[in-house]
This record gives sequence, C-alpha cells and structure tokens, in this order.
Amino acid sequence: MDNFAWLHQPIAAPDETARAAALARQGVLTKPPGALGELEQLAVTLAALQRRERPALQRVQISVFAADHGIAAENVSAFPQAVTGEMVRNFAAGGAAISVLARELGATLEVVHLGTVNDPGPLPGVRRDWIAASSTSFLHAAAMDPSQLAQALAAGRASIAAAVENRTELFIGGEMGIANTTAATALACALIDASPLELAGAGTGLDAAGIRHKAEIVTQAVAFHRAFAVDPLESLRRLGGFEIAALAGAYIAAAQAGVAVLVDGFISSVAALAAVRINPACRDWLLFAHQSAERGHARVLEALEARPLLSLGLRLGEGSGAAAALPLLRLACALHAGMATFEQAGVSAKS
Repeated sequence: MDNFAWLHQPIAAPDETARAAALARQGVLTKPPGALGELEQLAVTLAALQRRERPALQRVQISVFAADHGIAAENVSAFPQAVTGEMVRNFAAGGAAISVLARELGATLEVVHLGTVNDPGPLPGVRRDWIAASSTSFLHAAAMDPSQLAQALAAGRASIAAAVENRTELFIGGEMGIANTTAATALACALIDASPLELAGAGTGLDAAGIRHKAEIVTQAVAFHRAFAVDPLESLRRLGGFEIAALAGAYIAAAQAGVAVLVDGFISSVAALAAVRINPACRDWLLFAHQSAERGHARVLEALEARPLLSLGLRLGEGSGAAAALPLLRLACALHAGMATFEQAGVSAKS
C-alpha cells in the first residue's frame, strides 16, 4: 500500500444534529442572545465535533514532536542546534513551559523524539520514533526522502491512535526544533506563494540582520524547489522537517478519527496549512489558539481563514499557546452546560 494513501482517506463529518441542539440550547440560556460572543460559538462548534449537545474538555492530550533541521547549518537561529536534544531532556524532566502547563491543566503530555544531532538516548516519558539525527538542509536538496516523510507523518498518526484509545476530547500538537521557524517560513512561502521578506521573523530571537539573513536563505531555498510548489505533500517533503510533518500527519489523522484539534502558533499553523492543502476537509476539525509574535503567523492564519482566540505576543512553541487558550474553551463548555435556561430559572425571556 502507498505509504501516503491514508492521508487522502475520508474525514469524519461534524455532527450537524448536535450543532443544532447546542445552538438551540444557547438560545434559551439566561442571557441575551449572543451576549457571550465567541464563547457561544466555541461551545456550539465543539458540540458538533464531539457529537453531543454538551461538549466537555476534561481529557486533553498534548503531543510535542522534537527534531533537528539541516538548515540550522546556515546560521538561521539565535540558539545552537544542541538545544533541541537538551530540551528533549528538559521535557522528560518536567522543566519546560509545556510541562508546567500540562500539569496545571491536568492534560496528558506526550513527548515524541524524532531525531536530534545530540541524541540524549532513551528517556522516561519520551516516545522514541527515531528517523534520523537531522533532516537534510533544504537549501540545495530535499529536507526528507520519501521514507523519512512517511515515517514522520506516521509518527503523528500514532499519537492520534493513542489519543483515540484514551478517549481524548481535544488534541494539541507542539514542536521543538532549532531552525524550525526557517523551515516553516520556507514551507509557508511555497504553500501561499508569499515573499520570505514578508514571512521571515525573529524565531528564537534573531536581530534585524539575522532576520534578513534568514529571509535570504529562505528565498534561495524556495527558488530551488519552486517547480514542486504545486504539490503540498512534495513541498512538505522538500521544505519541512520531521516534527512539522508529524504535526501535519496528526492533524489529518485527528480529523479522520473525529478528534478536535487546537492548533498552536506559527510552526503548528504552517503544519495545519500543509494538512489542509493535502486533505482540505480536515479544516473543519481545527480550532486556532492564538496569533503569535512571529511575523508570518498572521498571513498563515489568513490563508487558513482562522480566527485565533488569543494574541499575547507568544512565540515559544511547544504547544504552549494552545495550552494557554485551553481554559477559554473549558469555560465555554462550562457556561454552555451549566447555565440555567429561562424556564429553569423563572426568568422572563426576550419578547
């Protein structure tokens, strides 16, 4: 069987009966119609995705995919490449931002190690789906060979299989990989035909000169691979990375399995854009947590017709922005389920 055939398998359809029931409930709760704004819309959307009038978000899985990038050799990051492997250890030890957020939120945290140049070896709480020490520099070659792309996509799919087994109500994907904003920028440029000067940002903290250099590298790479830009899967193979492909695979698999997704920041959104271009129907299953401080994120969200919940200047990745937005979704569900109706409360409804 074609290693990529599963990507095009049918996507689950949201439950329109549950959506209508949730919308009807919103209409009789003790508030003016629409008074809770987007919190009402979130509850109704989640009802359709969870196929029940009253959605809940108690069982949340956060999967962080970690991998190194060959393009890091072009000095496109403010941090050394060794940080990726060191952060895998930090995730395992519970010291990263997403580790803290997952604990506070009561979410399940899964760390998936796809390959780093300084391999920390097996670690407790880390799933080792090793592909290679690094992707290839995509400046003059494809970032991944077809087998590596298939492995990365399958790693994301495996995370969703575990989420389904655990009856997960919401999936959050995170990433860690030095130079992955460069890969995401290049991939976004190919997918939406945008200028690297428009999308290239500071990443881990580049100054203006560093951003210009990053944009120049991306410009060269996008030009080298331009002939293949019409095919989103091939663009992902050529300009992405292991963790970006794993996220794209996870988003498609989640939509196929009927699991709602809360998308994180710039890199995760580029992975979501790739997923939507590969299998457009998966878009219905994606909610968007925040607009990050990374320069190109707004443009990518626009391409996805996405309305993010937050704008807090975040640019960490790891799934941290999505985790920060999760309480809003939980509040939307709680209000939807817990408020009294006009009849229950003995309150007069709108004339």
